[in-house]
Amino acid sequence: MTAIEPQVNDSGRYSVKETSEVLKINRRTLHRHTIAGYIKPGYRRTNGRAFYTGAEIKRYWKSQY
Repeated sequence: MTAIEPQVNDSGRYSVKETSEVLKINRRTLHRHTIAGYIKPGYRRTNGRAFYTGAEIKRYWKSQY
């Protein structure tokens, strides 16, 4: 995980790939942390895919440091 706070827009929506790249963690690690409840995704109505808001990414990052 990166030691520098992620530069994301608080109201932005980020895919699983984008979130893992911003946090510099593996997608499987992100998935495990989602299941454990450390980070909470939203789900798109059209296709059911998960997304993470910028505010949630920052909250998760702060809880890890």
